[in-house]
Amino acid sequence: MTSTSFEAPPDGGSMIRLTEILHRSVKLRQRRFEMLPLRGQGAPFTEPHARNPSDTLPPSELADLISSMSVIGLLEPVLAEEILVDGTAPTIRLVTGERRLRAMRWGAVNRPENPHFQALPAVVCPGPLSEEERHMWRFVENFAREPLRPGEQAAALLYQRCAILVGKLLKAGKPVPQEVYAIPDPAERFLALEKIRGTDSSCAAPWSEVLDRLGLQLNERKASELVRAFRALPRDLTEEMDEAAIRLNTRIRFAELRNGRAQAAEGIWAALKSSKRLHLLPTAVNVGLEEPELGPEEIITEAEERQDAANADRRAKLTRVPTRELGHPMQPTAPAEAAAEATPADTAPSRPAVESNTIRTALDGIRGLLAEVRAGKEIARYDRGSLRLALRELHDHLEGATADGATDHDATTEGSEAA
Repeated sequence: MTSTSFEAPPDGGSMIRLTEILHRSVKLRQRRFEMLPLRGQGAPFTEPHARNPSDTLPPSELADLISSMSVIGLLEPVLAEEILVDGTAPTIRLVTGERRLRAMRWGAVNRPENPHFQALPAVVCPGPLSEEERHMWRFVENFAREPLRPGEQAAALLYQRCAILVGKLLKAGKPVPQEVYAIPDPAERFLALEKIRGTDSSCAAPWSEVLDRLGLQLNERKASELVRAFRALPRDLTEEMDEAAIRLNTRIRFAELRNGRAQAAEGIWAALKSSKRLHLLPTAVNVGLEEPELGPEEIITEAEERQDAANADRRAKLTRVPTRELGHPMQPTAPAEAAAEATPADTAPSRPAVESNTIRTALDGIRGLLAEVRAGKEIARYDRGSLRLALRELHDHLEGATADGATDHDATTEGSEAA
């Protein structure tokens, strides 16, 4: 087992000042990089979880990760802690990277000839690590890898604000009780620290300092809104909204509704989530705030009607007969003269409209796809090509429908040639 010094992980786009954050922990400063065995002595162990599948069965959610590892290896090391017990050999316990470990173990069993599955790249720290140090490392990983979702970003902001506040309190000679450090929820911990600070403005942790420390491209107003929505909603609901890619403005409005009408808000969320119609949430929240006498089912019905009316209005605008010819104002013409001058080429036959259910199904599918993309999922290369062709043809058709003289044949032909 080889070992080398490990100063700092790649910064992944300078989203955060990694070295500064990592150096606040003595144990994280003593980290080292090692290639750990996947089996036998020295292999990392994890705390037992009932959801863990067998190492010989690749769970479907790990298929892409296993495929990537088999070609380029594991690019992001896991974090482990070295546990020393008197009289026994040290053991290695996994801190972060369970999915990566499970994928590597499956590869070691099922692809033993692949060199990428021979050993596990790991950052090892002297343990045991505190919960604060675990949180610190998770946020370093997440910031370095990709932008966080709203709930995760709010939690990261609060943890950083707590860290700044603790440092200033201790420097000012104000001790922080151990039970405050043990509060797991960052919003509750911050409130407890604020009580210790009291009215001492010299110990405050303003957003400007928090954002400067993290190096985030985020203004103070947005940071405040993120945290306000995070503090107003239960943690499990925040996680569900992260998964569904619910926008910040909708979360703030939902929290407002929940503050005044908790039962209605919870009923709306449960109904829309179970029926996979969360695209209606922004409209439903507005209805709930505007019409406090309605119950959850009535709110959803009204939201659907408003959405249908808005969609119908948009379709009407797209299919409206143009009042101007290409670049020339339409001159008023007497009915008899218009009838006499009209030719088959000038009067396109009326065609039936696309069924609203077809439009709704397509929009639901597009919104569902957008939600998955916003959540960080990747679209396969061939699927991307198919989407581009379909969307390009649809776009050309819609553009052609608004121009005088354009036909479906023209739009389809242009889309095919562009493809």
